[in-house]
Amino acid sequence: MSHFFPPLPLRGVFASFTVALMLAGCSKPAPAPEPIRAVKVIAVGVDSFQSGQEFSGEVRARVESRVGFRVGGKIIRRNAELGQHVKAGQVLAQIDAQDYKLAADAARAQTVAAQTNRDLAAADFKRFEALKAQNFISGAELERRQTALKAAQAQLEQAQAQLAAQGNQAGYANLVADVSGVVTAVEAEVGQVVGAGTPVFRIAQDGPRDVVFSVPEDKVAALKPGSEVAVRVWAANMTLNGKVREVAASADPVTRTYPVKVSLAGSDAPALGATVYVTPAALGHAGLQVIKLPTSALRQEGQTTAVWALDPATMTVKSQPIQIATADGNYAVVAAGFTPGMQVVAAGVHVLNPGQKVTIYQDKYAAAAMESTQSATKTVVKIISPAAAASTPAQ
Repeated sequence: MSHFFPPLPLRGVFASFTVALMLAGCSKPAPAPEPIRAVKVIAVGVDSFQSGQEFSGEVRARVESRVGFRVGGKIIRRNAELGQHVKAGQVLAQIDAQDYKLAADAARAQTVAAQTNRDLAAADFKRFEALKAQNFISGAELERRQTALKAAQAQLEQAQAQLAAQGNQAGYANLVADVSGVVTAVEAEVGQVVGAGTPVFRIAQDGPRDVVFSVPEDKVAALKPGSEVAVRVWAANMTLNGKVREVAASADPVTRTYPVKVSLAGSDAPALGATVYVTPAALGHAGLQVIKLPTSALRQEGQTTAVWALDPATMTVKSQPIQIATADGNYAVVAAGFTPGMQVVAAGVHVLNPGQKVTIYQDKYAAAAMESTQSATKTVVKIISPAAAASTPAQ
């Protein structure tokens, strides 16, 4: 089989063409121009701070006490229920007092015996006193009878004291309310054996009411006794005025917050346990002039918060680091990094790069809706008053 070989000059041409094709295949294509993004822009200005520090609280009685029996025993009757209003002197519960009654009977018998011994010693002393007057006995013998009388009198007084104590023990079998108030908790039931001092009821005393709420450690220094507080009732459309009465000196061991008590002015205090919202005047910033930005304009660069600032001369954006002080609703309050008058990208921040050219977004739908509204208004004017429509100049 014969083979065709091109001449040597043609071989060089073919080799050069092959190398050119390989170089063309290895070269990178030119990058596409970066698109011009349409962004929404707002001008940074000074605005008033609207919101304040608000905390959730609960209405409680200023004085709330736990009451229990002064003696131990088995509860046989409970006369008060949760939420019931009780009066001072009302019997709340009873325990089995049989043993205390028996002890009182024993003390009473001892008192009778001591009384008899004292009377016998008194009669004996009187008789010996008459004998001493007639010089039938010595003075020492009379002193012995007098000493026996004093001992009998002391035993009688001891027996009487024991009888009184045992009588009190039997009386303590009835748990009596010391003050008027509302039962906020029942901590023992019928049939339960309780010890002396064990809480059986918790009573919120009638009288002034307090609002109790908790604040974090960085806010407690601003709250002072006597400072004004606005209390908004959750279940009713009303706001009450109060004053800080007490600020806890130590933090709660569980929540690590500081309880604050606010006294309510007036007699229209909410019901016990009602949920309220507390706005301390010392922590409010309403009316202060600040620089605010919508949260959609913020972006995160590592540990720094930044926004895109627009350069109107070149219509490019650059990254501007800022410091956030706090929040005001859906807006962030800027502490540093901005001056009034700067223009900031408010939407589309996630698709921009430093130095990228942008255009300001125009809402065509809003313009079309405005034109439709104007046309509808003109139509209504023509239908209602043709004369008025004729006098209206053409737009």
